[in-house]
Formats: sequence, structure tokens, C-alpha cells
Amino acid sequence: MTVHASKDPLHGVTLEMQINALVARYGWAKLGELININCFKKDPSVKSSLTFLRRTPWARAEVEALYLDSLNEAAPAPADDPWANSRNKAR
Repeated sequence: MTVHASKDPLHGVTLEMQINALVARYGWAKLGELININCFKKDPSVKSSLTFLRRTPWARAEVEALYLDSLNEAAPAPADDPWANSRNKAR
């Protein structure tokens, strides 16, 4: 039996999971500043955000991009990784 690993970082991650992660990381107020859409600014909720984002492809793309950026920022190098410092210097 072969396990297929997807190269898509959003594979298996629902839009609801993305919103919940972004709200946990930034909060609704900061999320409304980062992505200028009313569903994050006026009476925000996961349900209203999902409804809007499923109907609006450009807004969903913004949320997915911010989610991916937050994943890249949140991935610290393990303490036992001897190459961690050399990778950080290369940036």
C-alpha cells in the first residue's frame, strides 16, 4: 500500500480550519486590518466568514495566502537541528 503525499500545503485543510487558525493567531480586529473585508470587521463570526469566502474567490485567495504566510512564520527550527543557524543566515 502506497501513501500519496500531496505537495499542496492546503491539502486536507478546510476553509473553516484556516479561519479558526487565523483568528486564534491574529484575532478578528487584526485579521480585519490584514484583509480588508467586512465579514472580518463588522460582527465577525466563522459562519458569516465562510458564507462570504465561499462565494468570493478573490477574498478566499487572500485568506489562503495569509494562512500560508502564517504557517511559514510559525515554523521555528528545532533546537536539536545543527543546520538551523546556517539556514537562518542564508535568508
